[in-house]
Amino acid sequence: MQTQDSGYCYSFPAVRGIQAGRPFYIATCPLRIIPKIFSYNEDDVPPELRAQRTLNKTRIPEMVKYLLDNPKDYVFSALTASVGVNISFKDHQGSPNLGTLNIPMDAQILINDGQHRRKAIEEALKENPDLGQDNIPVLFFIDEGLSRSQQMFADLNKYAVKPSPSLGTLYDLRDESSELARKLATDIKPFSGLTEMEKSNISPKSNKLFTLSSIRQATRTLLNKGPKDSYSDEEKSLAAAFWQEVLKNIPDWQMVIDKQVSPALLRQEYIHAHGVGLHAIGLLGKHLLCQHPQNWPVKLQKLTTINWLKTNPEWVKRSMNLGKLSKSTTNIQLTANALKIELGLELAPEEKELEKQLS
Repeated sequence: MQTQDSGYCYSFPAVRGIQAGRPFYIATCPLRIIPKIFSYNEDDVPPELRAQRTLNKTRIPEMVKYLLDNPKDYVFSALTASVGVNISFKDHQGSPNLGTLNIPMDAQILINDGQHRRKAIEEALKENPDLGQDNIPVLFFIDEGLSRSQQMFADLNKYAVKPSPSLGTLYDLRDESSELARKLATDIKPFSGLTEMEKSNISPKSNKLFTLSSIRQATRTLLNKGPKDSYSDEEKSLAAAFWQEVLKNIPDWQMVIDKQVSPALLRQEYIHAHGVGLHAIGLLGKHLLCQHPQNWPVKLQKLTTINWLKTNPEWVKRSMNLGKLSKSTTNIQLTANALKIELGLELAPEEKELEKQLS
């Protein structure tokens, strides 16, 4: 900490650069000072007078848990901020763009991108102060007024694209449901060799039949797991055994594996080649394993009698909205209800109520 004029300053090691004719500074800031120096507009300020979106408080707990659960293995991307007063940059001798950035302690520093990360850092530090020794990169711009800050926010978020659920599943090494989905997709038929690992929508001419994200969702439902639950070895083995048993009772899947029919043709004509069908089978399996823990493979044999064609009136009213397959919770449940009825399983009261609404 240094003085500048009559006040005190925060001092950060920084690199100076030029973007669109304007200077910017990349600094390294200890996490412990992030809550102290960064501000964002209050929720009661009208949107047209803010330079940020309203803080979505529902996002914070999960981000805090991520920090606390992975203190030695987390990654937080840089914050972007605008400083509302003059700042000074003292370069190191012989390095004109490498030096020390001094920002007055009473300066208003407005976050253009990263307000949820800032709040998560603040909350995590309350439970684990040791995180305060870590650093986070911050990109500082000179504040040129509200209009410029609003445009910066729009520009920073304009081209941000969230990765597909399948790609997130592929790369998420911490999530156990993702790990199990990857294992099933690479080692277990019917998924091995027929799983789209990156995209969550399969193109019409693709030679894949399933998506990695749909395998994860269906298997999580099968084992009645929440997003962050763990899986025992027995549960993993049970999931593999279940999907292998399902394969035995869906001849169309077997024909694809034997290259007697193309995945594209199957997806064109049958609902069991789509996410809503796979998820419904997983939901059926959850109830089947619960009601018939010993002889569920025998019960699954009735899957061979089901008419899986999209043109089946049952699927038109259960699995589709406006003539298109839908992965909504209601459509998945209605599809699973039909499977349960076909296999002779008792419907739960809420499922019976859903059936009444259907008729």
